[in-house]
Amino acid sequence: MQQNNIAETVIGAIVIAVAVTFLAFAYMRTGTGSFSGYELTARLPKVDGLGIGTDVRLAGIKIGSISDLTLDPKTYLVTVHMSIRNDIKLPTDSSMIITSAGILGSAYLSITPGGEDKMLAAGGEIQNVQSANSMDLMSIAGRAIGGGNNASPTAAPPAPAGPAPVQPAPSQPLPPGP
Repeated sequence: MQQNNIAETVIGAIVIAVAVTFLAFAYMRTGTGSFSGYELTARLPKVDGLGIGTDVRLAGIKIGSISDLTLDPKTYLVTVHMSIRNDIKLPTDSSMIITSAGILGSAYLSITPGGEDKMLAAGGEIQNVQSANSMDLMSIAGRAIGGGNNASPTAAPPAPAGPAPVQPAPSQPLPPGP
């Protein structure tokens, strides 16, 4: 009986150690920790799929995250507040676009550095921005089903151009049905 308790305790300790290792790896791998860095902003008309904590990437590498999203009630533009790593300096003519990792991947901000010698300071704003492409998965599926146009699925097909073809008359009358 004593030997079973020891074996169960050892197996339980191994399971807990594996779980803690997995959680630590997941925490480090996803970069859940906040960035200590400087803040940049950008104004976008549409931020579908973005939220606080969303990645900000440069050349596919995470360099920051979104720290806040605010809506300007006068212009209806969304101000995206980003925290960027201190060791990454971005030129003033850098551009930004909302993109996603694959078809079903989550959205993130992708920054392309510009060629200017002057760098954005803390609190600066990225001017050259592109909002999310309106071609999300549902609109792509809708266009594929609808044949690529905006016609309603119940609309009648267009009439053929030119005169209607003449159907030949049957040579013999059809026999009555059963």
